[in-house]
Amino acid sequence: MQKFFLAALLALSLSPAAAIAKTETAIVAGGCFWCVESDFDKVKGVISTTSGYAGGTMKSPTYQNHEGNQEAVKVEFDPDIISYDKLIAGFLRTIDVTDDGGQFCDRGESYLSGIWTIDDKQKAAAEKAVKDAEAALGKKIVTPVKPFTTFADAEDYHQNYHTGENRVLTRFGWVKQSYAYEQYREGCGRDEQVKSVWGKAAFTNPVK
Repeated sequence: MQKFFLAALLALSLSPAAAIAKTETAIVAGGCFWCVESDFDKVKGVISTTSGYAGGTMKSPTYQNHEGNQEAVKVEFDPDIISYDKLIAGFLRTIDVTDDGGQFCDRGESYLSGIWTIDDKQKAAAEKAVKDAEAALGKKIVTPVKPFTTFADAEDYHQNYHTGENRVLTRFGWVKQSYAYEQYREGCGRDEQVKSVWGKAAFTNPVK
């Protein structure tokens, strides 16, 4: 009888229903999607991240042609571990929320920051996070909160670029993607700029 109960418990623990965590989705843009993805991948409660293109009207945007879209990241997270409110509050402190022309060394429409909400609950939470962040920063935040319209996954080679093992040609020669990413992030001055905007409140590589 004891063996029967042990077997039953083991089967339950391995069942698909037991293995599936409760998930919610957040969609944000904060400049280069490699960097946003890297930040969120280190947050406890985040299950997965996907780089992509959000907010535009193109049917099949690509890296070479995504006019009207921003580089964005879809974040799947467990709300029992981290709430949407805290996720967005943390996100705002990983970017330059005062920059309306792009982010860091990347300029133009593709690199504008943004938050896309999928329902009224997210909209209220995101707007409150922005308002609270404005009060904490003492400056106007230009990162808009918008209703979700579209999100298209970016090409495979963009996914998890910050941990990629493939070798790419750079000005440093042929190097691993992960090394190229770190050099890009440092050269772009992302973390230093976030610190200059947020001071001790900055969440830089990674978000905590």
